[in-house]
Amino acid sequence: MLKHVPNALTILRFILIPFIIVYLFQDKYMEAFIFLTASGLTDVLDGFIARKFDCITNFGKLIDPLADKTTQISILVTLAIKNVIPFWMLIIVFIKEFLMIAGSSFLYGKELVVSSKWYGKLSTVIFYLAIICSISIRFFNLTFDFDIYVYYLALIATIFSLFMYFDAFYRQGYLKKENLKIKN
Repeated sequence: MLKHVPNALTILRFILIPFIIVYLFQDKYMEAFIFLTASGLTDVLDGFIARKFDCITNFGKLIDPLADKTTQISILVTLAIKNVIPFWMLIIVFIKEFLMIAGSSFLYGKELVVSSKWYGKLSTVIFYLAIICSISIRFFNLTFDFDIYVYYLALIATIFSLFMYFDAFYRQGYLKKENLKIKN
């Protein structure tokens, strides 16, 4: 029974996304922050339970980062529509995530599940800090938009993580020419 709790918490994160988005569009920043915090807490809790009680599954390894990225990208799209962040920044994040999903799908087909690494988690954390800064600036009606600098830092960390993942996959032999052939 406990084995399914981490995955249920991850699914709950998907359910929280529309609430965060709606509250952001309605300029209800405190409510958006509360739901974002609940999402973050379920993320921490599902990881803790999975590791502590040895409930780690391949499904969880795939769905957990997908919940993170879906939440992050949904919020970034909303913030781009609201002119909080520039669209070009969103495009770079989309390209990075597309490459990661395509690479993970390819490697999953080779019976390898790609787990997140510290550099991927770092960029996610910095993006969440930037999002929290954006919400706080708007909630408190601050005049200095320092959040854009945190987004720039998050973008640098995202690009760095993309290169690190490709380097790690290449070093492990997954991206070498002879291993890229599909076996029949």
